[in-house]
Amino acid sequence: MAARPIWNGTISFGLLNVPVQLYSGQRSMDLHFRMLDSRDKAPIKYERVNAETGDEVPWKDVVKAFEYAKGNYVVIDEDDIKSAAPQETETVSIESFVDADQIDPRYFDKPYYLVPGAKAEKGYVLLRETLQKTRKVGVAKVVIRTRQYLALVMPHGDALILNLLRFPQEIVEPSEFKLPDKKPADYRITPREMEMAEQLVESMSTEWKPEHYKDDLRDKLRKLIEARVAKEGGKKAKAEPDDAKLPANAATNVVDFMSLLKQSLGNKAKPARGKKRVASRAKR
Repeated sequence: MAARPIWNGTISFGLLNVPVQLYSGQRSMDLHFRMLDSRDKAPIKYERVNAETGDEVPWKDVVKAFEYAKGNYVVIDEDDIKSAAPQETETVSIESFVDADQIDPRYFDKPYYLVPGAKAEKGYVLLRETLQKTRKVGVAKVVIRTRQYLALVMPHGDALILNLLRFPQEIVEPSEFKLPDKKPADYRITPREMEMAEQLVESMSTEWKPEHYKDDLRDKLRKLIEARVAKEGGKKAKAEPDDAKLPANAATNVVDFMSLLKQSLGNKAKPARGKKRVASRAKR
C-alpha cells in the first residue's frame, strides 16, 4: 500500500511557511507472532480485567491515571491532555540554526521525511540549499499527536529530514555508571597490546556501507514462514487517494520570497513579531 502522510503542515522559519507532508523515515521489519493455544491452535485473547473483581472492563470505562503514590491515582482525561498540549498542532517551528556537527548522537531518536506540498517546491528547495551551503541544521519544536518533540530539520540529498530528538532530561549521563576512568596502564594494558589492538582495527576497517548489513535471524525466520505458507496467497490493498489540501496560509511557488526574507531579517530585532507560527490543519 502506498505510504500516507502522518500529517500535513508547514515548516515555519521567520515569516516563511513552507507547506509539507510528514512521512515516516523508517519501517518496522519485525516479524509479528500471535500466541495460540497449542491444543487447538486457537488465538489467545488479552482482555482488560479489573484487578479486584476479575471482571472484564469495556473500553468505554477505561481511563488514564497517574499513580502519585502506591495505590493512589489521579485520573487524567482527554480534555486535560489537550489543554496541557502546546497551542500549535502538527507544525514544524524552527527556533534557531546551529552547526550540524554540534549535535551529540545520543540525542537522535527517529527520522521522518518532509515532502513539499503542492506548488511549494521553491520554499522547500530554498531552505534545503541554504542548510547545505551553511552546514547548519534547524532546531525546531514539533507537535505530533498531542505530544511535543524537540527536532532537527536537516538536508539529506534532495530531501529535508525531520529528526526527532530526545530532550536533555531524557539522556542518561555516563556519570551515573561505574565506568573505568583511569589510564590504560592502571588496568595492566601494555603498549604492545594497544599496538596490536590498533592493527586489528585497521585490518578490519572499511567504508560504511549499510546495505552490507542484514538482519540474518529475521531473514531465516521469514524464509521458514514463507516455505510453510507457500500454497497460500494474499491480496494487496488498493492505494487510497491522496486528498491532501494546503494549509490556509501556505507559501507556494508564487509567493514573493524576497519580500518575506527581508521582513524576517528586519524582524530579528523585534522578537515578539518574528516568532509568528502557523498552525497546520491536522490530518488524522
